[in-house]
Amino acid sequence: MFISAPRPTTSVRAASVRAASGRAPAAGPHRVTVAVYAQDTVLHIGVVHQLRQRPEVELVGDGEADQARTSLVVVDAVDDEVIALLQRLQRNSATRTGLVVGTFDSAALERVIECGVAAVLRRVEADQDRLLHLVLAMANGEGVLPGDLLGKLLTHVGSLRRSTLDPRGLSMSTLTAREADMLRLVSKGLDTAEIAQKTSYSERTVKNVLHEVTTRLQLRNRAHAVGYALRNGLI
Repeated sequence: MFISAPRPTTSVRAASVRAASGRAPAAGPHRVTVAVYAQDTVLHIGVVHQLRQRPEVELVGDGEADQARTSLVVVDAVDDEVIALLQRLQRNSATRTGLVVGTFDSAALERVIECGVAAVLRRVEADQDRLLHLVLAMANGEGVLPGDLLGKLLTHVGSLRRSTLDPRGLSMSTLTAREADMLRLVSKGLDTAEIAQKTSYSERTVKNVLHEVTTRLQLRNRAHAVGYALRNGLI
């Protein structure tokens, strides 16, 4: 079982579903399983309180956390201990990981995307609907990132490209024009339906193209693909 009270350290640990709800949630065949990790019980209770009554999700305890379809890591800020947890979760291909964070910047975004984080939400915006959207998006292979941070990341990576690749005449493009166009639209926060409308392709084609990119480049999800493409000057 997850710990039910915070310990006198800043280590990120999984907190107890039972501590927040008084009992374990009932299983459901069509519900998205969620494991919640937090730095302390207060953070954990806030997220669990928002999600535990939603029929779309099933909160799981420590014994089943590694089999959860999604994981939510709830922290004040990204530090080395948070990165260590994210790297551990990244090794588990059975789960997709989202981050709910208090303070955040573009440098931290690069680090967490490299750790395979599929979605990021600021704690100040973490109401029930946004948390549910985050979980369901991850379960469907989608990525969720704050638009302002994507803009900052794009500017940062563009600067790196100009200072490293361009002076040497190097190109790292491994994307087709269609793949690059779709990733640009993902980076602007568009979902599958909106990308299909913009590109005049079917939603199935959009999903297949983005799946091909993530598979070929051995990436975990769309958010990871966008971060990879931005870091390497592909879009």
